[in-house]
Amino acid sequence: MNRIPSVSLRGVADEDAAAAAPPDPVALARWARAFCVIRFDLERGQLVEACFPPNALTAPGGGLDRLVAFSSFPDSMSHHLPRHRSSVHDSLFSFRVPDPSSPRRAFLYGFVFNRQRQDERLPRGGEQKSVVILSHAPYSSLFRLLLQILGPLCFDVGPSALAMVASHVAAWPAPAPGRPMELPIGSAALRVHLPPAADDPGPPPALLPANPSVPYGLFHDADLFAAFRGLLLHLWTLWELMVVGEPVLVVAPSPAQCSEAVAGLVSLVAPLLYSVDFRPYFTIHDPDFARLNALAEGEVFPPMVLGVTNLFFLKSLKSIPNVVSVGSPNPNSTRVLPVGGQSPGNGTNGTPGKLKLDKLAINKFSPTSLLNSIKLRREGPLSLMTEHKEALWSTYAPTTKPDTSVLNRLIDAGMSPRIEESMSVVNNEILRRHFLELTTNFLAPFGPYLRTTTPSEGTSPFADPPLLPPFHADEFVNGLAARGPGKFLSKRMRSNWLDLYRRFLEGPNFMPWFRQRRAAAEQEQQRLWRLARMNVDIEKLMYKMSELERIDSFNAVERYLLREMENSGKGSADSIAACQKLKEDLQAAFSVLPKDMQQLLLSNPKRAVLLQGSHEKVTGLNGTVTQTSL
Repeated sequence: MNRIPSVSLRGVADEDAAAAAPPDPVALARWARAFCVIRFDLERGQLVEACFPPNALTAPGGGLDRLVAFSSFPDSMSHHLPRHRSSVHDSLFSFRVPDPSSPRRAFLYGFVFNRQRQDERLPRGGEQKSVVILSHAPYSSLFRLLLQILGPLCFDVGPSALAMVASHVAAWPAPAPGRPMELPIGSAALRVHLPPAADDPGPPPALLPANPSVPYGLFHDADLFAAFRGLLLHLWTLWELMVVGEPVLVVAPSPAQCSEAVAGLVSLVAPLLYSVDFRPYFTIHDPDFARLNALAEGEVFPPMVLGVTNLFFLKSLKSIPNVVSVGSPNPNSTRVLPVGGQSPGNGTNGTPGKLKLDKLAINKFSPTSLLNSIKLRREGPLSLMTEHKEALWSTYAPTTKPDTSVLNRLIDAGMSPRIEESMSVVNNEILRRHFLELTTNFLAPFGPYLRTTTPSEGTSPFADPPLLPPFHADEFVNGLAARGPGKFLSKRMRSNWLDLYRRFLEGPNFMPWFRQRRAAAEQEQQRLWRLARMNVDIEKLMYKMSELERIDSFNAVERYLLREMENSGKGSADSIAACQKLKEDLQAAFSVLPKDMQQLLLSNPKRAVLLQGSHEKVTGLNGTVTQTSL
């Protein structure tokens, strides 16, 4: 989807050859863990030929170099390459593997530029090599662009290109998740919009984002339309499977196609935080394979999304309840044409047209389609052992109906590959907008439990903010059943729509998302009340209070002042300004108290220091000593 930027590759090499200073390892680690070249040796298998930094793969826990090496190649040399005397096939794909050096369950993302070269003069008729960027961050839109520079550069100038590009990456500013960035590389700049951070809750569930081109989750750059073109009517079922956290096995002919499909599935539920383990390209060398392969018959498969190309997984992981096969065996095209070689659109001679739903419909009755459907269901996923076909096998009963109004807006490129990419951009925008709207409306009923409040006019912002409404699943479901799903969902869901909410509440995605949203709402409420305290006219507020209320307000102002003083020790200009405002409020509150109460309050030395506006050190609430200019 992303085009390679205009950049002089030789200019990068020449420019960096003169650079003597090595990249700052700390600055580099903000973006990437390692840059590697991995070669397939005919005698020894996958080998790490070069790595920068040199010891990046020899982490505590061991095995990372082997895991990365095995994840960086297709399961076998593609037999679909053109049968020429010499040919080259490049592909981009990604993987996600456990980080053995992490004390907790953390993952590393690998982004691969793989080159397969077919040449009769070489041993076994070919060779292959991969260039890999390993990172803790899932910045696929960035690293795919960077690989289109680094990959060819490595084959042009050799492994020294790793250090060259690493120098540029180390010079970048720190990542700004959720924001657009312009990152210089050679004579060009990579313009990317990074996805939000994992702890960023995203937009409120009742608010539809105005700009669907801005990423509200991971892998916003995934090509949904190309990955699932032959399964467009199944996208709503797949969306449900991802929302409720069902295990899914994605089978494709190549790592590029399966990793793109898995990324597309994860992106389908944005802005929902997807908490299920996913592997864009899973191999038998993954340390989790032995555990999954050892599952006894009848044992529940754990929530995971696995992208595979090795058909052995169809037998070894046969307990997984949902299998989707995507892609085309032809690596040069992801298009699916109906029998007869005609485009499913109504464009002719390369003219774009609308997709015809009768070509997509899986439920249109005909004797042939009925027999094929019965045969496909009877044979199950094992039918892929003899012939690859795009299909979905699932025991899940979906609630959401395919939205034909969305499908009717999709554009087909006809027979013209030249305009297919631009049409895919348009189609992806249509699909993303719809599923973003669908997910946002699905999450909207949780809005009241995440709604913040501000002090009403005339009330004191120095009181403790009210707690957010408590959440109880049973009460939520009963209330939702009484209210209904809302206009948007009622048109797109069947009568059993409430079952989808029950599955979501019981699934692995709900609680992490809800806790994150809840924490964000509580933090936002604290911010709003603090802002109200900074803007309140304390004299006007206390004029209307009784004597007891004035004393309570004085104590509240003092409590918040001490809290801000603790924060001001960190050097925050905002906290220092807040301290000054609260100090003035404290003196104003003190001035309206009765004389005997003032004398009583001044008997406390710490309080006396506050009220006298001293520069002395004052002990805060937790016993820490803070200096403030009062």
